[in-house]
Amino acid sequence: MRSKLTFKPLLVAALGGAVGMSCLGAGSAAAATAGDAETRFVELASSIRDYCTPVRPGGGGVIDGPAATSFASRSGNLDPTQSVSVDPVPLTAVERCAGKQHQRRIHDGFWQAGANRSYKALHAKLTKLGYPASRIHRMRDFSGSPRARVDLRVSDGDRLAVQVTGTYLGAMIETFGAPKGVNVNKVRLKPVIDRPSF
Repeated sequence: MRSKLTFKPLLVAALGGAVGMSCLGAGSAAAATAGDAETRFVELASSIRDYCTPVRPGGGGVIDGPAATSFASRSGNLDPTQSVSVDPVPLTAVERCAGKQHQRRIHDGFWQAGANRSYKALHAKLTKLGYPASRIHRMRDFSGSPRARVDLRVSDGDRLAVQVTGTYLGAMIETFGAPKGVNVNKVRLKPVIDRPSF
């Protein structure tokens, strides 16, 4: 029993030492911070995906919907810097579940957070929630409200992304599927008038 109680303080001390060591060099700290943010995000996204992945009774493997192919095969080799746009692709059941979890996280992070009327504030809140700056893409404002998309694709077959629109009281969060090889800011979405339900 005693070893369980002392494990947590040792872990906190070890993490504190790691944080302190990462602050030693300014240039290397910035690179380490970006790498650490990505590592933490991948762990977060993987844990959410694991939570959402049902296992077939009897250990028969993972249950998931069929892979979406409507645009993935046609646009899989597109250069993300091209000025083209494509339609979103369907999400699997696991991706829809993971999308709802990310929606809840972002909603809770923005709830009662005051005005989110600038892109700078929107970006800062998303990074504080653990979404790396490299995954956040600025979009045109929507009716004067700042908007960004977050690329949640971790593995090769993933399609999940979210669009976050800052509002005076919080944020509207919409999930969508981004085809492989396409930057999330190139996906055409229909404007959402009402707050998406989750």
